Amino acid sequence: MAKHILIVDDDALMRRSLAFNLEQGGFHASTAASAEDALALARQNPPDLVLLDIGLPGMDGLDAIQQFKNQFHVPTIFVTARRRNLDEVLGLELGADDYITKPFDVDVLIAHIKAVLRRSGVALDAVQPVAPVKLDDLILDPAAHTVRLTGREIELSPKEFSLLLTLALEPNRVHSVDELLSKVWGAEFIGQPQVVYVHIRWLREKLEANPNQPKRIITVRGVGYKIIGGA
Repeated sequence: MAKHILIVDDDALMRRSLAFNLEQGGFHASTAASAEDALALARQNPPDLVLLDIGLPGMDGLDAIQQFKNQFHVPTIFVTARRRNLDEVLGLELGADDYITKPFDVDVLIAHIKAVLRRSGVALDAVQPVAPVKLDDLILDPAAHTVRLTGREIELSPKEFSLLLTLALEPNRVHSVDELLSKVWGAEFIGQPQVVYVHIRWLREKLEANPNQPKRIITVRGVGYKIIGGA
């Protein structure tokens, strides 16, 4: 069954062009000119992935991604003409799975879409053991996809969970940034260290007593990151 891609862009020509090319590439495409319309469409026909412009009329893409994430838990790729690093980091911090700037080659975009769908659909299942992983007062249950800290459940995004699990499976070992990128996001993300930086910061905000002085997820300067703990 063809994957359903929802294109959200206020440029009518861009919407038509992308929809045509995605249909030619074997996807089912639907379009919306605003985030509000896209959310309404998604409620009627949930997409498998959203291509989301940042600079939208009304609710912008940075606000819209929170709605898609909370309501539909759907992977999202930002497609935008903006090139500032701030926008990219904000997008990743808010939960975007990927980021591509206009103008772009359609084949490159389709490769990004396939990579995100592959990771969101099978990557986590491929690396998760059945047995829970226990590090002192932190317990990860891959089968239930839950994390508990001192008995309290912590809500994590799929990428946060995968990153934490990757660290927790080999506690006290330093993982390089490129290694984490390859295992959690895919080899095509190597060279984009800010993806790891943002998600590490996000994990610390949820798991550390003082995120600015972490005791659990440690930076080994010039090398990478490790998680401290033992059964």
